[in-house]
Amino acid sequence: MKSSGRYYIDVWASLGELLILAAEESGNHIRNSRRKHFPHRTIARRHPGEATPLWNAVAEMLQLELQPYGSKSRLARFLGVPPQRVSDWLRGRRRLPDAETLLQILYWLNESRAGRDPAI
Repeated sequence: MKSSGRYYIDVWASLGELLILAAEESGNHIRNSRRKHFPHRTIARRHPGEATPLWNAVAEMLQLELQPYGSKSRLARFLGVPPQRVSDWLRGRRRLPDAETLLQILYWLNESRAGRDPAI
């Protein structure tokens, strides 16, 4: 009886080891296959242009608000980005802000139009 019990324990231990190896292999396979299909640097990013009409409207409104001297620097300071980044968004139209930054821009634009200083 003891020998058959030991046999079952050995079988279950071997089966457990096989399951662990299978799980590791499938994890490696999934990880490697995702890298092939979704490489980090080749993810399609949206660029400003005709495909972004809402951003174009926000950019035009923002350019009107940024005409006074120093307002672009104040906006950049409020957003925590370099002034060159604001230029990239508006004049160069080479980049788009991320969602959180866009919400901050909209808040700044709303407060600025209302005559309040949004940096306070």
